[in-house]
This record gives sequence, structure tokens and C-alpha cells, in this order.
Amino acid sequence: MANSKFKPKSHSRNVLQLFAGLNPSIPHLPPIRSIAITSDSDSQTLVFVGTLSGDVISLSLNPNSGLSLLLRVNIIGKPVTSIHVISHIKKLIVLSDGFIYLLDLNSLEPVRKLSLLKNVNVVSKRFFSSLNNGIKGKEDGCFFAVAVGKKLVLLELVLSGSPVILKEVQGDFTDGIMCLSWVDDSVFVGTRTAYYLYSYASGQCGVIFSLPDPSVLPRMKLLAKECKVMLMVDNVGVIVDSEGQPVGGSLVFSEAPETMAEIGVYVVVVRSGKLELYHKKSGNYVQRVQIVGEVGSPCVVADEEDGRGKLVVVATGSKVMCYRKVPSEEQIKDLLRKKNFREAISLVEELQNEGEMTRETLSFVHAQVGFLLLFDLRFEEAVDHFLLSETMEPSELFPFIMRDPNRWSLLVPRNRYWGLHPPPLLLEKVVDDGLTGIQRAIFLKKAGVETAVDDEFLQNPPSRADLLESAIKNMTRYLEASRHKDLAPSVREGVDTLLMYLYRALNRVDDMERLASSDNSCVVEELESLLSESGHLRALAFLYASKGMSSKSLSIWRVLARNYSSSYLNDSHGANHLQDTINGISSDQETAVMEASKILESSSDQELVLQHLGWIADINQLLAVQVLVSEKRTDLLPPDEVIAAIDPRKVDILLRYLQWLIEDQDSGDTQFHTTFALLLSKSALDAIEKEHVTQNPGGVNQKEINISDRGNNSIFDTHVRERLQFFLQSSDLYDPEEVLDLVEGSKLWLEKAILYRKLGQETLVLQILALKLEDCEAAEQYCAEIGRPDAYMQLLEMYLEPMNGKEPMFKAAVRLLHNHGEMLDPLQVLERLSPDMPLQLASETILRMLRARLHHHRQGQIVHNLSRALDIDANLARFEERSRHVLINDESVCDSCHARLGTKLFAMYPDDTIVCYKCFRRQGESTSVSGRDFKKDTLYKPGWLVTR
Repeated sequence: MANSKFKPKSHSRNVLQLFAGLNPSIPHLPPIRSIAITSDSDSQTLVFVGTLSGDVISLSLNPNSGLSLLLRVNIIGKPVTSIHVISHIKKLIVLSDGFIYLLDLNSLEPVRKLSLLKNVNVVSKRFFSSLNNGIKGKEDGCFFAVAVGKKLVLLELVLSGSPVILKEVQGDFTDGIMCLSWVDDSVFVGTRTAYYLYSYASGQCGVIFSLPDPSVLPRMKLLAKECKVMLMVDNVGVIVDSEGQPVGGSLVFSEAPETMAEIGVYVVVVRSGKLELYHKKSGNYVQRVQIVGEVGSPCVVADEEDGRGKLVVVATGSKVMCYRKVPSEEQIKDLLRKKNFREAISLVEELQNEGEMTRETLSFVHAQVGFLLLFDLRFEEAVDHFLLSETMEPSELFPFIMRDPNRWSLLVPRNRYWGLHPPPLLLEKVVDDGLTGIQRAIFLKKAGVETAVDDEFLQNPPSRADLLESAIKNMTRYLEASRHKDLAPSVREGVDTLLMYLYRALNRVDDMERLASSDNSCVVEELESLLSESGHLRALAFLYASKGMSSKSLSIWRVLARNYSSSYLNDSHGANHLQDTINGISSDQETAVMEASKILESSSDQELVLQHLGWIADINQLLAVQVLVSEKRTDLLPPDEVIAAIDPRKVDILLRYLQWLIEDQDSGDTQFHTTFALLLSKSALDAIEKEHVTQNPGGVNQKEINISDRGNNSIFDTHVRERLQFFLQSSDLYDPEEVLDLVEGSKLWLEKAILYRKLGQETLVLQILALKLEDCEAAEQYCAEIGRPDAYMQLLEMYLEPMNGKEPMFKAAVRLLHNHGEMLDPLQVLERLSPDMPLQLASETILRMLRARLHHHRQGQIVHNLSRALDIDANLARFEERSRHVLINDESVCDSCHARLGTKLFAMYPDDTIVCYKCFRRQGESTSVSGRDFKKDTLYKPGWLVTR
């Protein structure tokens, strides 16, 4: 059954170390059969040894002198099979020759034999878990289980020292009980064939599992810390809970152990003179210790039974050795010195899960590991650990990047950790020292000497450039991550400034510009000369802008734009570059202008904006306009000075700025309106001329025309004439005469019509609309706006007698007569008609006009007579109302004050309510007693016109 193929992993650390042995002054002890350990309230550690000769020996553990003999007593001269410490009643339970003896913990006397029990082969003390604090008698009584042959007996030792049998269980233990453990209400029983579980509360007994090989003795160990029991099956330990259910994984040992103990999270097994340590949860083999003792002598081991102790006592032959758990910190240091970094981190995480170490300690160790890896030239792994540390300050890495003394030297914490790595050095120095160490290790390896240098470096030594690049990249990675932390302002300045240093060292231009243009804490004074000398002017310009140094930033963008322009024009040649050469603008130049415009859009510095407006306009007029009309600035630029600063040749910019002033800023300045109208008019005239040249080239080179078109593209989305016409119609603040003087001799007929209309020149407007533009609908609409019949007659005359030898417009005249004949006098129309006008064109229209005239006259007469009848009816109704008779008797009362009227004066309202004269004066003649106001709510009564 033993697993002979088991090969434990090589131990990674020392958890136990030899702490003390027997004091040389102690006489030679007989062979030891059993052992126990306890710590009293005075922090004194006592070790009790049971020998084959029947002695019970009390030893005191002293860190300086080792184990010293305190007391020695012989029971009956028979081997002491087991010793159990009952610390809360200061007693020892000793099993020898099948009998149980009770001894005092401190004096070992008197020796009292519990004669009630005979032929006892196993004794187990009851263990109470923290979940069963309410069990009666837990603190005062002493409970234990004993095996008497095939019988299980549960007893309580009362204060008088007398045992009281609680239960006797015969059970199915036919093979004899070999081992026992009592946890709370569960008693675990081990026989040669099976493990059993007996419940003290219910009295039930059942098989946990059977043993496959009866020749292998059953063994069990109480794991007090977890309140579980480990049941051995040869070299496999099965851990079960108090209900007998397996929990977690099984522990597989190298061979079946002779005896077992528990210390913290580890299980100690002893076999063949070797002490081995295994982790209870993971099952990993941790440490092996060779026990120095007499050859062939059996080993016994004891622990502090609460599971939280720090000591393990091992006895073999006549020797007793105490092993102490190495402090966790020392274990971690030892692993780090051996460069077992992964195991060190695993140990810290394990201790944190067990509650023995804090999260801050884990962060501390991550940082320590990071520095050790850094000096081992494993920069990527080092930074990974730095990032896992929550307590490490970014300033701790500043000395690796910038030489001391510097602006941030005082911010670097003087934390040497555990002193396992050298003090901080510049990365160049770290790399150089590391390469020197690699060369030394290679030489030593050839001489047969082992070193701590990584084999990968020895087989493929890296170059200095590669190592330095890796160091800088990973330092950059750490500083980038640190930017997202909540840092002090001074530390944040160092992080961002040194990050820019590293970006420049790696020539990562995009990252430099992204950092400089973002919200950063870079110190400009530290980077000005660096970026300027290295030629990274764009990054410097972004940095100036982010710090509000707009003037310096704009100066750089201006220089860059000019440099880009000259270099681009020099590089552009051949037919493929014709368009780009014409424009003379590269993408870099566009970027420079765009960034400069972003700064100026938010600036209210008039002098600064106007200083840089010119060169921006030379490259991109649209961006120049955005600078002028930006809504990001708090104070509006003075319009007069802006207009004066704009190059007169850049008409589109001036037009767009004036449009913004007029339309968006609601400017009512007549000068702005007039200037805008004049500029639009000039642009319209230029467009007409260009269109004429395009339609009639007359020997002009077509390529020159295309180039001219490209050079004068307007920044307006709509056609210039449409914009001019809309503005002339909508604005009343420009000087129409000044604009008219400009367009007088042109063919801008519609524009001139609008201007003449503004000046009230109705005849000229009608002439343009009717004769020049031949827009009958517009002409008729204008007559409708005038609203006088003579305007229609004037338009008819223009149609019938056009000037400048133009043929009469009979169709337009007929349209006018058809649409607006009612506005014309038929006689005047007949007088104006030309003898040359075809009768068939006008006869039907004139006839309809005459009929409409007659119908209109008769309709007027009807309306007149109806109005007269209504007036007569109203007068008659009023007369009848005033002529009505009212009968008043002695019972008649006022509808307001309810006084008898008698011979009093009274009044009657149209709604037939009667009031006395006094109430009439108070109410008024328009409001009756009912509250009805006859001025607002008229009362209608049928008259003769309706009833008849």
C-alpha cells in the first residue's frame, strides 16, 4: 500500500529550526516512550517525558540553557504509553500497563491510580471547538475517552479526582480499538479494519470508511486549529470534519508516518529518523529535517494541543529536541536571499489568508521583490511587483531616473526595506553593474563555482542597449500607472516630468505630445531646455499651452508652420504635386495652424490674437474665422480693431466676421451693415466677371483659370448672390445709395430692384421686375404690396408700351388683367389698350372684367340696403323698448333692496328687473341687479326684420 514512487518536491524554505536540546548536565535518560508539551500562564514551557522504565520526567525549556530537569517520578516500573496534559485543572493523565494514573502538573505527586479502569490501551482527551462554547462542564470538568479492549468508555473526571463513567459503548469494535479522538460530541474510533464515528449526543455509531489492508495500523491526528481529524490510510491522510465527512484534499506523505503533530498550518510527520513538514491545505511538501538520534530507536513527537503553538518536541531514544517555528518574516527573508521570489510571495499570501499578516505587509514584500528583481536586471517582473504594491511611493523610483540632487530628492523616502538590495542608482549604473556581475558569474561558472545569476543571462548575455531600453520602457509603464493614483502635488509633478524624460529617451514622440497636451503636472523649467535641444518643439508647444503660456506656445507653432511650409514646397515637385504646391499646405502645417487656433479661440488677449491672426489666415482662412468668432473667450474682441487688422485682400474672412457681428451678435452698427453689403456686392460682381471669362475664354489659359478658381474659393457654403440678396432684403441699417452706386452699371438687376425698393423708387422697381427680369409674379406681388390701383395700371402700361424698342408684352398684360382686373378701371384699361393688341387675347378678359365690375356694383347696393334695414330695425326696437308700460301696485318691491315702491321713482332694466331710484343710482344704468353688464353682455331681442 505504501507509495514507493512518491517523490516530494525539493523543499523551498525552513519553517522549523532546532531550538533547544537536553542540557548536558542532565543524567542520561532511559529510552523514551511518550512525550507531551504545555505552556503555563507564566509563559513557562514544560515538557513531560514518559520512559520505558516507567519514569515520568518534567523538563523546563529555557532558550539559553535548553531543557533542564525539574522533576522525576517512577510510576510502577512499566513503560509509560501516553501522557496527556489537562492544563485547566493542572493535572497529567498517564497511561501505563493498562492503568490510568493521575499526577499533579507541577509536582508530579501524588500518583493516583484510577482503579476503576483496567486493561486500557488508548486514552484521548476531549477537545472542544470554539463553536461549542455552551457545552456544560467544558471549563470545570475533564472529559476523556478510553479504549478497554473492544469497549469504548467515555468518562468525566470530577474536581475531586474521581472518574465518572458517562457511557460504555460495545459497538462493533471486534478487532480492538487502536486509536481514539474525541471532538465536541463526535468520537472517532480506529480499528484494524475500519474507522468509526460515535455520536455522544445521539448514541449512534457508524463506519466512516473501511481500511483496505488490515496489516497496516490505523493512526489518527487531531488537527485542533481547524477542529478536524486526519485519518491515515498507509501514507495518505484523509481529513474529515466532526461529522466524519471528508473536507479539502488528502495529504500524501512520502511513506507511512510513525507519529504526527500539528504546528500552525503545517502537519509534522516523523518516520525513519526524518521529520517532514507538509502544508495542510495545499498538501505541498515544505521541509525535511534529519533527526540525529540512536539508530533504530522509535521517534515520538508532541505539539501544543491548541494548534496555535510555535513548538514541536521530538524524542528518539534518550534524546529530546525542541524545534521552533521560524518567524514568518525570517522565512520570507530567507526565500528572498535565495531568490525564490515566487515562493516568497506565495508564503505572504498564504499568511495573509491565515490572518497572520496584513495587506500592507504583502505590499511591502511586493516592493522588496521588485527592487531585488530590478537589480537582477529583470525589469519587467520588477515593475509587475511594483504595481502590485499598494504602499510603494512612485518617488522611490525617482533616483533611478534622475541624478541626485534634484528638485524631488527630498521626496524620496529613506526606506531600505530589509536591506536585501543596494541603494538606488541611476538605471545606467544598475545596468552596468548588472552586466559586470554577469561577466563575473560566467567566469566563475567556467571555474566550476555556482552563482546566483540567472542561467538565462549566463547562456545568452544581453546587450547594454537592450537592457537599458527594457529598463526605461518598464519604468515608463510604472509611471504611467502611477498617474492614475491619488498622489501629492509635488510627487505628481515628479511623475509627469520624469515620464517626459523617459519618453524622450525612447523617442516616443506621440506619447510626449499626448502627455504635454493633456492635463499634466510637468514642471516646465525642467523640460524647456531638454525638449528644445532635442528638437521636440511640438511637445514643448503643447506643454506651454497646457500651462497657460500661450504666447510661447504660439511662437513655436508659428515657427513650425513656416518651417513646414518651406520644407514642403521644396519637397513638392512634378505633376502629381500640382494641387499641393498650389495650396502650399502640408498636413504638419495644418496641424500647427489648428493647434494655434485652439489657443487663440479661448484667448481674450486682443494683442495676442491679432498678432497671430495674419499667418493663420495665410494658411487656413476658415480657422482664422473660427478664431475671430469663437464663443470660448470671455471678452469680445473690439470689432473696429479686428476689422482694421484683417488683410483687405482676404475678403472672405472679413465677410464672415461681419456676418457673425450682424447675425450672431445682433450688431446694429450701420457702418458694419454697409461694409458687409458693399463687400458682398463686390464679391458678386467678381463672381459674374469670372463666370463671363469662363464662358468666353478669349485666349485665356484654362489652367490659369482653374488655378485662379482654386485660389479664390469662398469659405461660404451658399452662393454669394443669394447671400447678398437675402441681406439686402432683411437689413434696414445699410446705406442703399452707397451700395447702389457700386452696382449701378452692373447686371445685378434683382439686387438693384431691392435697393430701389429701399429708396422708394417704385417705377424703377417695376421696370426691373417686369422688363429686365420679366418676372410677372414678382411684379404683381410688388403692386399688391403697394396696394394702390394706379400701380397695377402703371404695370399694365409697361407691359403694353415697353421702352428701348422692346416688343409689347401682351401675354403679361393679359395675365395681369386676369389676376387683378378688379383693381383696374375698365375705361382706363380700354384707353390704354394698344390698337395692335389681338382682340382674341383680350376680349374674354375684358368681358369678364366688365361683368365683375357690374357684379361688384350690384353687390354693393345689396349690402347698402341691408345695412339701412338693420339700422331702421334697431331704431324701431329701441323705440318699442322705451315705449313699454309697466304696471306697479302696492305689492311691487325693488328687486335690489326689496323696499315697497309705492309712489317712488323707479327704473326698469332691459332684462325686466325693477329697482327703486336710489338703487338705480347705486347700480348704474349699465349693470342690472342680476349682475349682468349690458355693455359687455349685450341683450338681443328680435325685431321686425327677423320676425317678419
